[in-house]
Amino acid sequence: MQRNPQWPVISFDAWKDTLATVHLWTQIAGKIRLRKMPWLNHSWHVTLYVTPDGLSTGTVPYQHGIFQIDFNFMQHQLIIFASTGKKETVELRPRTVASFYQELFEKLAALDIDVSIYTTPSEIPDAIPFEKDEVHQSYDRQKMEDFWQALVKIHNVFTRFRTRFTGKCSPVHFFWGAFDLAVTRFSGRDAPPHQGQAPNLPAAVMQEAYSKEVSSVGFWPGSEQYPHAVFYAYCYPVTPDFATQPVQPAAAFYSTDMGEFMLPYDAVQQADNPEEMLLAFMQSTYEAAANTGHWDRKALECDLSHFETAYGCYK
Repeated sequence: MQRNPQWPVISFDAWKDTLATVHLWTQIAGKIRLRKMPWLNHSWHVTLYVTPDGLSTGTVPYQHGIFQIDFNFMQHQLIIFASTGKKETVELRPRTVASFYQELFEKLAALDIDVSIYTTPSEIPDAIPFEKDEVHQSYDRQKMEDFWQALVKIHNVFTRFRTRFTGKCSPVHFFWGAFDLAVTRFSGRDAPPHQGQAPNLPAAVMQEAYSKEVSSVGFWPGSEQYPHAVFYAYCYPVTPDFATQPVQPAAAFYSTDMGEFMLPYDAVQQADNPEEMLLAFMQSTYEAAANTGHWDRKALECDLSHFETAYGCYK
């Protein structure tokens, strides 16, 4: 089936129930990865990744080799692959979080994958443990597929933006705690201890995540308190002049409530050139952080266009 080349419309109100349910499903898969992976700086070992058909844990080690958990939003299945050659699936359909949790762990046991997780969701206030959650049970196939297609578009722009930096930079990865796709650049310097908090997230984890100076951009689908999909950009530590810096495009603004620059997804989706608009937001907000934070931009940035030209004959 040929996919629509346009960026999909994302309406929070139209898919918020599916979002709430799938958010919790991804947390279960993410926590499985968390328990089986060795720790990697800034919690990079726990994230999911955008794939050609959904989201994936990527390769995870276990006692018999490696396994992988994929959310396939084209076939609407969760698929567990193991290096033993075995595979199990869980149907993605309207069902409670408790039902999904129970079947997923039954399938893991069938593959002889021994794992247990802390079942209280992270970064969600008043969270219900997964095995007891009979409240969240929505799944709209088309709305989920639209959101995933938006992630595909955004992933490619984030990946392009990542190439302009030679300093330490995160992968383009999906954090299941807040359900956002992000990429982060680092100045190379230590940061002061972070004082922020999130529900059901140890303070030590937050402090290690922000132990270095960062400039980060991401995409977030919104919440009941802020019912709009947005791109965001922030830095840590926050410099006094960061909020007053000029950024692009005109639709971007600084949110004093959130402490970061924001750009509505709708503005990008409706633009003549969504990719270039998003790149302008990413670049200008990075410059706002780097300039006010006195980063060594000459040492950290690069232009690889001459390599693309030089290697073009090998493509």
